Amino acid sequence: MSAAGPGAAALADSPESWPVDRTSEVYRGAKTSTVVDWVRMPAAGGGHETVPRERLEHPGAVAALALDDHDRVLMIRQYRHAVRHRLWELPAGVRDEEGEPPVRTAQRELAEEAGYRAERWYELADFFPSPGFSSERIQVFLGRGLHALDEAEVAFTREHEEADLAAAWVPLAEAEAAVLAGRVHNGAAVIGVLAAAAAARAGFADLRPAPDAD
Repeated sequence: MSAAGPGAAALADSPESWPVDRTSEVYRGAKTSTVVDWVRMPAAGGGHETVPRERLEHPGAVAALALDDHDRVLMIRQYRHAVRHRLWELPAGVRDEEGEPPVRTAQRELAEEAGYRAERWYELADFFPSPGFSSERIQVFLGRGLHALDEAEVAFTREHEEADLAAAWVPLAEAEAAVLAGRVHNGAAVIGVLAAAAAARAGFADLRPAPDAD
């Protein structure tokens, strides 16, 4: 089935919530939980039927794409046990501080994982990585005007996966080429790098300043 496009101005997702008859929690972990919703949905022959939908409740996450004055992206390499890979990523973390604005979380993660702060912050990308079964929302922020922090300013002890982080400055064009060649697989890194490359080609003219940035 085909139809005329909505036009750029109208191309926007919208909140919506179908009726839920009941919900049962299947599992609760340290930061996430899995529930089953019984949702009223349209039936093929007309009317409605109630069907189960599993849902991973997630607090959300942020990523920080730090871009220096030479158009290099600060990327980190970290082991991810679930996929049994060491992935190239952006400094990122779960929104686990109650009431902390997303950009503040991005600033904190950039400091803790990479030892940098940025003078200017912009909204770069905002997406649901797995909307078919998870409520997780990831927001990617672009940081410019970078300054290295002293060890005393970081005041954070890296442990477990983070104790084994490796970092590298990667030219934005090379990072984009790696994404397009299928060599980078982390979702926030893929989307953030492609968004930053598109913004760079437009001279960063359409970026939105991040609210609540220091």
